[in-house]
Amino acid sequence: MSGVEGVIIGEDGNSRCWWCVSDPEYIRYHDEEWGRPVVEDRLLFEKICLEGFQAGLSWLTILRKRNAFRKGFAKFQIKKVAKFGQADIDRLVVDAGIVRHRGKIESTINNAKRALELIDEFGSLAKYFWQYEPAHSQVIRTQGDIVPQIEESKAMSKDLKKRGWSFVGPTTCYAFMQSMGMVNDHIHDCEHWAEIEKLRSVFERP
Repeated sequence: MSGVEGVIIGEDGNSRCWWCVSDPEYIRYHDEEWGRPVVEDRLLFEKICLEGFQAGLSWLTILRKRNAFRKGFAKFQIKKVAKFGQADIDRLVVDAGIVRHRGKIESTINNAKRALELIDEFGSLAKYFWQYEPAHSQVIRTQGDIVPQIEESKAMSKDLKKRGWSFVGPTTCYAFMQSMGMVNDHIHDCEHWAEIEKLRSVFERP
């Protein structure tokens, strides 16, 4: 543990956010993916769907099943998932590699259809989602500074639900915003905070 609440020094000497150090897969996700700005629609769709599946579970559980999710949901290609029917639902609810929650499976298919509507309206999912980026984001100094939701995630959730999306509550939306780099919630003394800040500073918003 470092002298900062929520930052842990690993065996490799690197400082990281406390939540990732329990598992190598978690460390890889933290170091290489979490908080990096994303603009690709397929990956944005994957991320928001997996955050919905995570509700009530640990994120590590989802990470360990992500390859199976990608296989089951056609790599989260939006047009393909939108065409899934009852046979696909029946196939997925018995797939031990994923979270076999019928409601979340049906939600993913529904959300793919709603995502296509957003793309038609805005040109891309990226253009829609990035409009919710906070004008000023808080710098996370300690573990206690992290909040489960913010006004922008509440607004995103409200609008998505109005458009027919499901499993997109404000906490799920905020976790999605953290994951796709809309905010930088690495703790300031984590070695990746500055890296993410630099990436965000040069990132071209859609």
